[in-house]
Amino acid sequence: MITFPDGFLWGAATASYQIEGAVHADGRVPSIWDTFSHTPGMVSDGHTGDVACDHYNRYLEDVEIMAWLGLKAYRFSVAWPRLADLGFYDRLVDALLARGITPVATLYHWDLPQSLQDMGGWTNRETAFRFADYAAAVHARLGDRVATWTTLNEPWVSAFVGHGSGRHAPGVTDPAAAFTAAHNLMLAHGLGTQALRAGGAESVSLTLNLTPILGDPEPARLIDGLANRLFLDPVLRGEYPADVLAHLERFTKVNLDDLPTIAQPIDVLGVNYYTVNRVVADASAEGHPEYPGSEGIAWEDPHGPVTEMDWEINPSGLEDLLVRLCREYPGTPLMITENGAAFPDGVSDPGRIAYLDTHFRAARSALDRGADLRGYFVWSLLDNFEWARGYHKRFGIVRVDYDTLERTPRDSARWYRDVIARGGLPD
Repeated sequence: MITFPDGFLWGAATASYQIEGAVHADGRVPSIWDTFSHTPGMVSDGHTGDVACDHYNRYLEDVEIMAWLGLKAYRFSVAWPRLADLGFYDRLVDALLARGITPVATLYHWDLPQSLQDMGGWTNRETAFRFADYAAAVHARLGDRVATWTTLNEPWVSAFVGHGSGRHAPGVTDPAAAFTAAHNLMLAHGLGTQALRAGGAESVSLTLNLTPILGDPEPARLIDGLANRLFLDPVLRGEYPADVLAHLERFTKVNLDDLPTIAQPIDVLGVNYYTVNRVVADASAEGHPEYPGSEGIAWEDPHGPVTEMDWEINPSGLEDLLVRLCREYPGTPLMITENGAAFPDGVSDPGRIAYLDTHFRAARSALDRGADLRGYFVWSLLDNFEWARGYHKRFGIVRVDYDTLERTPRDSARWYRDVIARGGLPD
């Protein structure tokens, strides 16, 4: 039996715009994803999150599924556009606690109010201060029952997919804007952390999507700087790496006086892991808009099997990443806040079971090598609105019929239920 430490937190995760629907309910205001998804040509087949999984109205059914699974914790995000009426999250948190499930709240999973975008969004420094106000307000409402708070989910995506390639909302394609947004997002994290601490938050975290960069050493270091160290070092070391700062300043200047605010101590680092990236030097390569300044670098095709997202299945990358974080940023507890895979639709999903099994084993190996890993949240509890890909890619361990909204646990859900009940995996 391959067991995990006592108290290891087995959970599942979702995000507000991806599952809630009810976009006009109870005073909710438009977000950048409402605008983006309703702009022709931006999301596959014109899909939107208007209904999604209707979790806003079906949350009790979904909490019962979580209880059936035996989840120890549920990671959800609060929709900033719902700030005028947080009653839904009151009800959700109470339902979770009634079933013995620990609520883990993320304050920002990409659904910025459109009104703030109209004033510049994350390229406007003032948005970071508005985020701190928002964090304080949500904590004041839920902090008596929610102990663990995550400020931001995957700021790299918000900055570089939202402002570099424009594949995500708000659909901007400007390298300078991408770097400016990245810095302002990290300032928002620091200010939000201060606001949460002032309100008495017990545990504060940040979630980053981190990926090992494999291949030729020089291009791999550059891309590692843009994908990983650009966010890790300001938070955990209070500085931008010298090579990353020099690269960033090719495009814009950022206020280095913000670094002490960004480097607020955190209690846990959330790690979202899906795959690795492989890069090689290629003088003819145009580079990648999500990695500004990457001219002369080419991305290799995946090695071996892939998921429906065409992402390489590489569990050893997770193990190596966790060990690297332990060694390079010691003293920071880790939590896998997202890991999962899209596979073809159906209740039978052996590919997803195999994916999760190998990644769980990789996490156990990382523990054996000294990683301070506290828990594991599977992405995702439900099939959902997969951003620019609409409803075509399914990550859920629970299938959602988008016509009827019926939920059906997949074989992977039953498998995960057994893992949780046993506290581990068979040898």
